[in-house]
Formats: sequence, C-alpha cells, structure tokens
Amino acid sequence: MTNVPIEGILLPNEKPNHESPSNWKEYFSFSTDHKVIGIQYLVTSFFFFLVGGIFAMVMRGELMTPESDLVDRTVYNGMFTMHGTVMLFLWTFPSLVGFANYLVPLMIGARDMAFPRLNAVAFWMVPVVGILMMGSFFVPGGPAQAGWWSYPPVSLQNPTGNLINGQVIWLLAVAISGVSSIMGAVNFVTTIVKMRAPGMGFFRMPLFVWGVFSAQIIQLFGLPALTAGAVMLLLDLTVGTAFFDPAKGGNPVMFQHYFWFYSHPAVYVIILPVFAIFSEIFPVYSRKPLFGYKVVAISSILIAAVSGIVWVHHMYVSGTSGLMRLIFMLTTMCVSVPTGIKVFAWVATIWGGKLRLNTPMLFALGGLIMFVFAGITGIMLSSVPVDVHVNNTYFVVGHFHYVLYGTVTMGLFAAIYHWFPKMTGRMYSESWGKIHFWLAFIGTNLNFLPMHPLGLQGMLRRVASYAPEYQFWNVIASLGGFLLGMSTLPFIFNMVISWMQGEKAPANPWRAIGLEWLVSSPPPVENFEEIPIIISEPYGYGKSEPLTANLPE
Repeated sequence: MTNVPIEGILLPNEKPNHESPSNWKEYFSFSTDHKVIGIQYLVTSFFFFLVGGIFAMVMRGELMTPESDLVDRTVYNGMFTMHGTVMLFLWTFPSLVGFANYLVPLMIGARDMAFPRLNAVAFWMVPVVGILMMGSFFVPGGPAQAGWWSYPPVSLQNPTGNLINGQVIWLLAVAISGVSSIMGAVNFVTTIVKMRAPGMGFFRMPLFVWGVFSAQIIQLFGLPALTAGAVMLLLDLTVGTAFFDPAKGGNPVMFQHYFWFYSHPAVYVIILPVFAIFSEIFPVYSRKPLFGYKVVAISSILIAAVSGIVWVHHMYVSGTSGLMRLIFMLTTMCVSVPTGIKVFAWVATIWGGKLRLNTPMLFALGGLIMFVFAGITGIMLSSVPVDVHVNNTYFVVGHFHYVLYGTVTMGLFAAIYHWFPKMTGRMYSESWGKIHFWLAFIGTNLNFLPMHPLGLQGMLRRVASYAPEYQFWNVIASLGGFLLGMSTLPFIFNMVISWMQGEKAPANPWRAIGLEWLVSSPPPVENFEEIPIIISEPYGYGKSEPLTANLPE
C-alpha cells in the first residue's frame, strides 16, 4: 500500500484498476453502474431541456407583439404549462441527480450506490414521465393548461368530458416523478451515511456531497406532500372525490399548501447541489483553499432546515392572515443568512487568487453574479408589501428564471465542462466553450432582466396578449430568448465532437482535489480496486495538509 496525496499541484496515479465502460450500447441498457446511470440521467434530461427551450422560444415569439397572433391561446396555455413542467421535472431535477449519481460514490470512496437496482429503476421512470408529458399533446383537448402548479379549481376543469385528458396525464406523470425522486433520495442518503471510505468523517466529505446530502433530506421530508397532493387531485378528476373541488365542498387552497410545502423547498433541492458545484470549482480555478469549509458545509444543512418553514410566502394573497404573513415573511428572510455565508466564502476564496478563466470558471462566476441579483429580488419578494404588489406579474417570472436559469443552469454547464474530461476521457474545446458562455450570459440577462420592469409596471404573467405599452421590454426579452436558444448550438457541437474525437484527457487535467481525480478518466467500472482509507484532512478545504488515501501499489 502507498499513501497518495490529493493536492492541487500533484497529478494522481493514472493507472486504472480495470477497464472503464466503453460500449455505447450500455447506455441504453438497464445498467446498475452508477456512472452509466449518471450519464443516462444527464443525456436524457438535456434532451428535455431542448424540448422545454423550444416551447420557450415559441412563447417569446408570441410575445413579440401585443396581439395573440402566432399560436392559439389554448396552445399557448399548454406550452407555458409544459415549459415549466419539463424544465423542472425533466431537466433540473434529473440533471442534478445525474451528477450526484456519477460523482458521489467516487467522492466518498465507494464502488457504487447503496441500492444499484433501485437506482436503475429510479432512472427508467424518468423517460416514462417524459413520454407521458409529451403524449398529452395528442389526447383530445391537448396537454394540461393550468400551469406547472395546477391550482384547482382551474385544473379540475374538463371541457372535453374525457376521462383521459391532458391534466390527468400530467398529474400521473408528476406522481411517477415524485416516486422516482423519493427512491433516489433514500438511495443517496443511505449511500452517504453508510458507504463513506474509512476515515472519511462528515467534515472530510467534499462539499458537493454535502450539497447532495442536504438536498436529498429535503426530498425525503417534502416530496411526499406534493406526491400526495397530485394523487388526491388525480382522484378528484377521475373518480369524483372532493378533496379540492369547491363545488363539492372541497378546499382548493389546501392544494396550494400541499404544493408549496414541497415546491418552495424544491428550489433548494436544485440549488444546493449547484452551490456545492461552485464550492468545488472556485478553489480549483483560484488556486486557493476554500474559505470556511465547515461553515459552508453547515450552512447547507441550515438552508435545508429553514426551507421547511417558508412555503406560505407564496400564498400571501390566498386569504392568509396578517399574523401568518408576518411569520413567514421573517422565516423566508432567514434563508438569506446561510445563503449569504456561502456567497461570502466564495468571494473570499476568489479574492486574491490566481484565477484561471477556463470555461467552468466563467460559468461558475456568471452563475454567482446572477444568483446575487436573484437573491436581492428574492428578499424583495419575501416582503409582504412588495409581494402583494407584484404578485402574478412578470417580476416574479424574472426572479424565478434568474434562479433557475441564471444560477442553476449556468452551474450545471460549469459542472459539465469541469467533469467532462473525467466522464469521457476527452478534452473539450475551450474556444467553443467560451463562445457558449458569452452567448448564454448575454442572452440570459437580455431575456430575464426586462421582466422586472415589466412586472413593476403591472404586466401579468401567463398571458398571450398584453397592452401596447409593454411591447418594448417584451421585444428585448424575446431577442434575448432567441439568443439564449442559439447559445445551445455551440455547446452541442463542442460536446459531440469532443466526445467523439477530442484530445485524450489525463486523469486530472485541472490539478483538482478529491478522490474522483485519483482514478483514470473515465473511471473504471467499480471505481477502486481497493477502498481507499482517508488518513488526513482534505487539502483545499480549510487545512494545510493534503488529503491522503491509502491506495494499492
């Protein structure tokens, strides 16, 4: 046995333990290898990202003019419902689960996930959800049109009179997605708690693992509420129960509680791993240890804890009492404290560092800049007077997209570029990567920044036509949306060509830290021939010594 230090200035042993998976057919099989499943998640979710993006560009085309003159209003309603649903349930959640699948076992020194078959089943439920969603376009009446939140009584309307309609299929798909995510959460929490390499205590875990762990705890506690609400609404639509139907004595506001009890914490489910991606990337490309490792790790748990007591701030105008408004305004503002800790740590890490502005660093910096802006508008929306004024306007849409695209998707692209050599064994083109970044960064701000003045002026969201005085900002937003859509083309070109014929990557091209960089690129099937033994603190995470692991000769 030999001690191999993990340092930013040393390359790890590149000798693979055994062969890596290389047959492309394996990615279409019921594989139980966590790395294959991770790539299956990433590729599948990116396909649906493109589908959701097409819906968005059609909507932005409609909003170029005040009149509804591009698509029928019912088609528009179906598209904004499916855009939000696809981007959340089929892009952000599965893509982050894909990264977690690929990286967590490698980062904690495990050979695979705790329950490999359950892991595979959870993935194969995702294409089923996608097929159901897309199939809803072809049933009488088209897809669901009540928005991605599907509030009753609007979602209980059934103008076609058919038992099988778009809303029923939507609810069935959401319920299946919920079951898949709960299965994944059980798997991740078990893996992280029980399968860490000897010597890897909780405060020796990489921060990406902390982010995934915190997010999946939220899934375990919050997701059953949304899944139950979807099933209850499905029963109202199909067998005539009256959980939420006011015509039969049901309470439609109760569905909002079921929905937001999970769907606000869901924002942290998808952003906590992205925060952790930033925490992994900034030290590597700044050539500095991360500032305040333990505080940053604990802040993830604090965000997860506070996320369970903020949901009512989405319901200020749903008959919520003044006292409840005050309580949830304060709890929502409290989330900014652990989040601000993370931002401070990232800035302190970058400050004075020897920055390497490679593509992953550019996307991480861009995501950080846009998250700070999203955080400012988020604090504004937590305030009752501001939220009541801009409720149901484009101000909320702009804020939400700065979080979901400006932060989460930019963070995902940073992660894809950073770990692309590890996953594929190939290097990507930096030139094309930087073209992708600048198109995406400019397009994101052109698209979503104009939504804030639109909302402050009173333009309602979810409308296909609007007053002429709103046209200027809508044209700017639409041009930004088209540019954002075009930015995906150099990314696709870069990834496909690089994966097929890019320069071969060394095991650690970035001189990064972490156990995943100790193995070959791509990693062997079971990651480690012998499970490593962690015998010192992780270099770069607040200590001066390198992380050292006992590995075979």
